[in-house]
Amino acid sequence: MAGPLIALDATLAGGTSTGDSAYWTGLLTGLAEVAHDFRFLLLSDAAPPRDVALPEDRFRWIRLPRRPARWFSLVTMPLAARRLGASVFHTQYNLSPLARNGVTTIHDVSFFIGPEWFKPRDRFLLRRFVAGSARRAVRVITVSEASKGDIVRFLGVPEEKVVVTYNAPHPRFRPVSEDERRPVLERLGVTAPYLLTVGTRWPRKNMALAVKAAALLPEDLPHRLVITGKPGWGEEGGGPRLHATGYLADEDMPALYSGASLYLCPSHYEGFGIPVVEAFACGTPVITSPGGGLREVAGDAAEVMEEMTPEAWAERIRSLLADSSNLAAMRERGLRRAQGFSWADTARRTVQVYREAAL
Repeated sequence: MAGPLIALDATLAGGTSTGDSAYWTGLLTGLAEVAHDFRFLLLSDAAPPRDVALPEDRFRWIRLPRRPARWFSLVTMPLAARRLGASVFHTQYNLSPLARNGVTTIHDVSFFIGPEWFKPRDRFLLRRFVAGSARRAVRVITVSEASKGDIVRFLGVPEEKVVVTYNAPHPRFRPVSEDERRPVLERLGVTAPYLLTVGTRWPRKNMALAVKAAALLPEDLPHRLVITGKPGWGEEGGGPRLHATGYLADEDMPALYSGASLYLCPSHYEGFGIPVVEAFACGTPVITSPGGGLREVAGDAAEVMEEMTPEAWAERIRSLLADSSNLAAMRERGLRRAQGFSWADTARRTVQVYREAAL
């Protein structure tokens, strides 16, 4: 006998909307891989993505009429889930009062922690709607213990209601040999040696720190700083060492990570920080800030910088680049650390959340 029917907000599955899309794509992949008796309704206003293959006997894609975004998430999807007989409705951040047995994934509450990182309207909407969503939800999923603590603190949610399920790298992220990565780097106009930082260009990502640190490196280090990611708002500045590629396809990223001498993550705050584990999976040494869940995710595999000044980062970059044995050890620790994160594990924990929500 088939188990309960679960409706999922699949609007970001297979997309390119930063870590949110990676989460939904990874979760669906994991749910297809692990054993359980659930069936899933995937609700979206778009056609199913071609790069997310799911077994049709357990996953049914439902394309709903396109509506304004807020109406679609707060009315169209939860009512469709009810009409189709779903026992649980799982979305992220904004959970409608119309949802039956609602589960919401809240990746972080950085809009409370660093309000200056957000435009006023975005900050207002997030603070207003996410707090209510967390209160209405039967369960809240988040992506690190650090983020769980922040949710409990800022949203007033009981600790036992919040469940941590880690993110993970996509299987495509692996060490890429020099011969394999050469044509990718040539096409992108990237030449070694280089440092790398990845992310949508938001003030929270603090990419200006990486740019300023690179500018302070001594002349005998020829490394450029490659920045890749979607445009956001705010400026990271320029400099003679900066090479901005713009947004790149996911397929290009393993080669870019693998060719980098160091991956820099100067973010003020991350609920998880998927690029850090992507870098680990590619064998790239990482320097990271301690913001939010980054220290937790990094474990012993990265250099965690307490001092957030360009001068301190430039000195640490310089000293690491001069220490080949330390870099080699960091690569090995990173590869081991990446193996500790899997979407199958995330799916197993999420399945248990669905069981509890459906009661």
